[in-house]
Amino acid sequence: MVQKYQSPVRVYKHPFELVMAAYERRFPTCHLIPMFVASDIVDEEASEDGSTHKIERRCALDVDAPRLLKRIAGVDYVYFIQRNTLNRKERTLHIESHNETFSNRVIIHETCCYSVHPENEDWTCFEQTASLDIKSFFGFESTVEKIAMKQYASSIKKGKEIIEFYLKELEDEGITHVPRWTTSSLPLPPPRPTSLTTSPPVLPKPPVTPAIAIPLPADAKNSATQDDKLDADYIKRYLGDLTPLQESCLIRLRQWLQETHKGKIPKDEHILRFLRARDFNMDKAREILCQSLTWRKQHQVDYLLETWTSPQVLHDYYTGGWHHHDRDGRPLYILRLGQMDTKGLVRALGEESLLRHVLSINEEGLRRCEENTKVFGRPISCWTCLVDLEGLNMRHLWRPGVKALLRIIEVVEANYPETLGRLLILRAPRVFPVLWTLVSPFIDENTRKKFLIYAGNDYQGPGGLVDYIDKEIIPDFLGGECMCEVPEGGLVPKSMYRTPEELENEDVRLWTETIYQSASIFKGAPHELLIEIIDASSVITWDFDVCKGDVVFNIYHSKRAPQPPRKDPLGAHGITSPGGNNVQLIDKSWTLGQDYSMVESPLTCKEGESVQGSHITRWPGFYILQWKFHSMPACSATNLPRVDDVLATLQVSSHKCKVMYYTEVLGSEDFRLVAVALAISSLSFFKQTESII
Repeated sequence: MVQKYQSPVRVYKHPFELVMAAYERRFPTCHLIPMFVASDIVDEEASEDGSTHKIERRCALDVDAPRLLKRIAGVDYVYFIQRNTLNRKERTLHIESHNETFSNRVIIHETCCYSVHPENEDWTCFEQTASLDIKSFFGFESTVEKIAMKQYASSIKKGKEIIEFYLKELEDEGITHVPRWTTSSLPLPPPRPTSLTTSPPVLPKPPVTPAIAIPLPADAKNSATQDDKLDADYIKRYLGDLTPLQESCLIRLRQWLQETHKGKIPKDEHILRFLRARDFNMDKAREILCQSLTWRKQHQVDYLLETWTSPQVLHDYYTGGWHHHDRDGRPLYILRLGQMDTKGLVRALGEESLLRHVLSINEEGLRRCEENTKVFGRPISCWTCLVDLEGLNMRHLWRPGVKALLRIIEVVEANYPETLGRLLILRAPRVFPVLWTLVSPFIDENTRKKFLIYAGNDYQGPGGLVDYIDKEIIPDFLGGECMCEVPEGGLVPKSMYRTPEELENEDVRLWTETIYQSASIFKGAPHELLIEIIDASSVITWDFDVCKGDVVFNIYHSKRAPQPPRKDPLGAHGITSPGGNNVQLIDKSWTLGQDYSMVESPLTCKEGESVQGSHITRWPGFYILQWKFHSMPACSATNLPRVDDVLATLQVSSHKCKVMYYTEVLGSEDFRLVAVALAISSLSFFKQTESII
């Protein structure tokens, strides 16, 4: 497996020329990097005007590896080739390096770039990408990979410190300014002489090994603009202390979302939560994040706080609410579960209304975390929940109530990972172990580690509540002096109970309040949507997400209406699909080019992509939007499929794909008005920005 690294943008608040003078002092050796024992210049050239300087070095590293492994490998040092291209006119330094030792077994490739900060020409930016691919290593592939990743992470962490050290050294020597290059400029001052009393070891030429091309990984190329890149200082201020490899995972997943979701990017804190939930395994985090984004879009969760109005019964009998913050600045939510009539709430509201209310609480929690991050000046990405169980009894173990609780836990765990920083359970009664046995299997192990359980009045002693919450804000019902506005609850009047039929209809209505539809696509059975256009020059717009598999999107036009849609019963494929349908409109007897025509080029869409677009109709008639299963190209002797494509094909269960889509038809006049409004809004925004600048 290829290991990849992408750094954030690191900023030196010093001019480019001064940073370059500090950088040159790292050679031929650097006492701050003990493993970097020597370097020799093997090639050097400069342009006639001195604006460009290219230098190639051969560097020796004393890798911290077990002695046995070094003896088996038969080497003491690992040699790298580093090629630097300094452009003084453009004020950039491009660095490319790769391993010379064991290049037929291990491929290491690194690129770095120093450049001028886009918003401050007296600052310097630094970016770095790298890849590691271990083909074979005497049966020690896993060990070598761990050693390489550990040492590389350590060197990344030291990189900025080393430049800062030499910048300070220059300042101590009285060098605080290096003039920029001009046509009459001299080259940069040479590096200071090495202070070593002994010369570095002479680098012997190793045996010649077959050359291997080392192309830059495709996903290491940052296609985002400078404004889209993450700054290291921003990460530390708003996201917290991350290791270099954790920063790399965040940047690469964020970049993947930018490329596939076309601007619909969740906040960095949100992405980071999913990475933490899967221990920074990018593939696993990407999978659950895409599922969650699809869920949020389908149920319009992003607009929940603006659109959801909780029923009065929740205001009166739901015993939960926000209450200041804990000692770490996390928002504090209090839930008096023992005083809550869970049976009455479920009978009066239904499971789905309770779920939507809990989702609104989580959305409010995310908003409060952002606010507290600004207020306290440090990253706050989760909240603390205090659950008071006084009054908990067998009534709370009512089966439909427990079922609703488990459903809520399941949805919250899937879509709000790593939002719970700490859970304080107070006054746990004897019946609590029964409830815990039922609920705990549905709670993630990392989440369970955050639970602190106190029986009786134990929370009042040492190691209790005052260790996590300031004494001044402990609620009055727990012996504190702070008035708490959380409702006291009580029994929900039976007159407010609703019949099972009413609750079922309400539940269906709540979760079908979405403008999106779902469809299943099979090999040989596309999903097709008919749109009749009366006026030419109308505009068909679409917005769809590819939830599973890869699909091809087509748009066709026909002057005659197709036969009534035939739905694939799904039974022919041996699959049931409760959340999606499959409709086919184009008759098999129709001929493309005679009975119907293609009006847009086919668009291949990968799993996880979010696609938006529009088509201006040229003729009235019937337009058919089609989502078709994307088949892999046939294998040939000269054009073999990629391994990744073969694996992707195998992962598509039973040749099934799934999309979630929304379409709308706008009149040409309406479309022009929308376009004009957007243009005016954009112009107004840019004018305001200019005035601020």
